Amino acid sequence: MVTEPTYEPVAGLALALDGPVLRCTLDRPEARNALDDTMVDGLVRALEAAGTDERVRVVVLRGTGGTFCAGADLVARNTPGDRRPRVGSIQRRLPVQVNRLMTLLCTVQTPVVAEVEGAAVGLGLHLALAADFCVATETAELWEPFVARGFTPDSGGSWLLPRLVGAARARELVMLGRRITGVEAADLGLIHRAVPTPDLAATTDALVDELAGGPTVALGLAKWLLFQGAAVPLEQQLANEAFALELSARSDDFREGLAAWRERRPPDFTGR
Repeated sequence: MVTEPTYEPVAGLALALDGPVLRCTLDRPEARNALDDTMVDGLVRALEAAGTDERVRVVVLRGTGGTFCAGADLVARNTPGDRRPRVGSIQRRLPVQVNRLMTLLCTVQTPVVAEVEGAAVGLGLHLALAADFCVATETAELWEPFVARGFTPDSGGSWLLPRLVGAARARELVMLGRRITGVEAADLGLIHRAVPTPDLAATTDALVDELAGGPTVALGLAKWLLFQGAAVPLEQQLANEAFALELSARSDDFREGLAAWRERRPPDFTGR
């Protein structure tokens, strides 16, 4: 018998399984929801569990207090008087913490939706961009602060941005540190949609409901195909498509989709 995972909150991160939706809420408003190690580890565990939990059909990321995420908590990691870490600590730590989190967001075969209000900065911006869909308020502020603070991007920013907006815009955002609003981000194709603040929750919920009611197997494999297609030759991608088609065509949702088409009615997908 397979034991279903439980989603236990940790300090700064609320987790709740709401029907087919895993809701992950950054809940550290006193620090503008900046991520510390505990929160990163909690998100990693939640996404790893959601990837194999057949109850979960969508993951939602949001923040409390009118802010999505102000990035990594550098203040906590660089408190004056703390003993300086050994040389190489960053490259030892990142692969199992932030880098693992970003990889999971991009590869987990469960749709991820980010709901962004207020600031999405640095790592916070990358969380939103790595999600499959990002809905932001029109006045949200998206910013790559790294060069302005004297260091270089991490958490996949230099990989995500050129693929989303092209090399020239990526240089502008990273090297010049241009801050943009939700409206500008949507116009650039950086995010899915920008909406007035009062409409944020309803717009996100409608999108989440659509994904949660969709053909979960096909959605997960389509996400995998889009991710793989950015890095493999055409011949390999055609093979990947054949593999994904073979699997999705064996799903109950595929049979339901065909039946609904024949009967001229909306499909009732169960996610299996």
